[in-house]
Amino acid sequence: MWQALQQRYRSALRYKLLVLVLLPLLLAMAASLAYTLYWLNNYTLETLHFTVRHDLALARRAMHAVQEEYQSELRRLAESVEFRAVLQRADAAGIERLVRRTRETKGFVFLHVTGVAGDWLFEAGGGHKRSSKPSPLTDRGARGIAGAALEVFRAEDLLRESPVLAKHALSPQGGEAAETEPGALMLRFVQPIHDAQGRVTMALDGAVMLNHNRTLLDAIRQHVFGAGARHAGSVPVVSLVLENKRIAAATSEIGDLDFGAVSAAVRPAPGADSWVGRDQLEHATLISAYGPLYDVDGQRIGLLHVAFAEQPFLEARWKAAAWLLALFLFATGLAAWIAVRGVRTVFKPIERMTAVVRATADGADRRIGKIDSQDEIGELARQFDAMLDHLQEHHREIEQAATVLERKVAARTQQLAKKNVKLQETVELLERTREQLILAEKLSALGQMAAGIAHEINNPAAVILGNLELLAAELGEAARPVGHEIDLIAQQVERIRHIVTGLLQFARAGPADGSVEEVDANRLVKEVLPLVEYGLRPRGIHVATALTAQRIVTCNLFDLQQVLINLIVNAGNAVADGGHIDVRTRDAEEGGVVIEVQDDGAGIPEDQLQKIFDPFFTRNPQRGVGLGLSVSYGLVRRHGGRITVASRVGVGTTFEVWLPERATHQPAIDKKQNLTIQEMSYDDHFA
Repeated sequence: MWQALQQRYRSALRYKLLVLVLLPLLLAMAASLAYTLYWLNNYTLETLHFTVRHDLALARRAMHAVQEEYQSELRRLAESVEFRAVLQRADAAGIERLVRRTRETKGFVFLHVTGVAGDWLFEAGGGHKRSSKPSPLTDRGARGIAGAALEVFRAEDLLRESPVLAKHALSPQGGEAAETEPGALMLRFVQPIHDAQGRVTMALDGAVMLNHNRTLLDAIRQHVFGAGARHAGSVPVVSLVLENKRIAAATSEIGDLDFGAVSAAVRPAPGADSWVGRDQLEHATLISAYGPLYDVDGQRIGLLHVAFAEQPFLEARWKAAAWLLALFLFATGLAAWIAVRGVRTVFKPIERMTAVVRATADGADRRIGKIDSQDEIGELARQFDAMLDHLQEHHREIEQAATVLERKVAARTQQLAKKNVKLQETVELLERTREQLILAEKLSALGQMAAGIAHEINNPAAVILGNLELLAAELGEAARPVGHEIDLIAQQVERIRHIVTGLLQFARAGPADGSVEEVDANRLVKEVLPLVEYGLRPRGIHVATALTAQRIVTCNLFDLQQVLINLIVNAGNAVADGGHIDVRTRDAEEGGVVIEVQDDGAGIPEDQLQKIFDPFFTRNPQRGVGLGLSVSYGLVRRHGGRITVASRVGVGTTFEVWLPERATHQPAIDKKQNLTIQEMSYDDHFA
């Protein structure tokens, strides 16, 4: 089946065009889809990481705002008229009442009025003097500097305050104290109290415990995430980690969190602002951000954790990917349907023309007939039928002339039967005359055919050039990205017109009309190879070059391009799949430049080698009508050069083109004069 598909691709232009249209489209769309999915995945992950990192920054601001709020409460208490009045009276009961009211209403776990040395004032101590935990905060408070910072209270520090506080802080959920509890994380505040002379005489020392403080974390979570989640089904989480254990959390979706150890993998590296990534919490995958918490001494003591569920965003991403895939399949199917329908309408007339050409090459008398298409293809089909009629008429005339000539030759041969030597010379003369007559008739037919083709090709070529110039003018600057392609199209259309003109010049045996210019043979080979590789690359044919020519020749660039293209295309038709073609240039000993095209194909039999430059002679009618080498021969001769061939069956063929440094028009000569050049030693070409 694969071989059948390959045969269809090689033998039908329709399938080639379908492959050339659909394959790049499918590859481009598949690549676009893959890149879009890749970009969507990375963009989603980057967006989630950016969002959770932003949420961590908001949580830090919220925590700082809470800290400022507590600090303001202590400042208002210290500066209130009522508090200063009871301090002035040294009313211990009044001071204790105001302090207790602030502690209970604002959520402080402890709040003391202390001296500058940290000892508690106005509190019953059972005869023992009690003092607060020493801290840089209390030292700064003694100097009149208010401050707040995170501090870790160990078991002995909590017992200093209250056994009840120690039991509550060191139990996982308010139960019995746990031996593995790292301690209590306190947000501690110190507010200095000044006397009438502005001296610091006392201070307010208080703290808010963060262990199991869901109220404070709920306030932070509300500030970060708002009233609801970011996405339907997402789980906003705010938690605190002391050392390596989670001590407090606020979430409304997961439920009670496991207040166990936290993996060391989520801890930010030293000097890093945060750690962002996937985190597994209570069987839920979260997008988490962990930021370090520092105590009053600047030491890292814990982590602030902000997260939300990843699953809703993954579901949205896969849903978008599914829609992209469905759109890709729909667009691909629609493009394929349009391409198949379009190719069918375009190539139906061409297939009819191809069938007529093959039948004519086999000797059948067929015509294309009526074609409904009114475009260039329809016009070409009608002109092709007219050309076949002309060719058939001329063929009849040639046969009649040949019949008359053969009769005259037979009569003359009978008269000169006794003169063997003279008879032989006469027969040879008649044979040459017959060949020249046939060649003249063929050239006459070629001239009429070329005139019709030139008229029909030059008109659409002119339309293409005109519309191409109009297209470039209308697009203006927008045409700049495809300016090279527009110039290439214009060059190739001009080349088509030049080829047709050259065909007419060859058929009329007249001088070349095109202008000549200095041409670098090496550069010419490099420019021609991309024009023929489209037909060689699919067959695996390798083209090697050895460009050593140093001289510059003056000739018509388009003529030389046409000759080189014909030789390389013929070489490609001669070699098998995977074959080799060598293109070489060198300076000729007699001056000028030599261009060689050598293939490793089947070679040309000796009896056909004498005819390869004849018009309409072809060894493979399915690949052409036999005009390429004949036209190339005429083009080279018009520039004063020569084209020769050497071949060996089973080994390969070499065509050699010699061009003088300055092109000079040469009249057409009998190809028999060229045979002495063709019959050169084979070893000169295949050493």
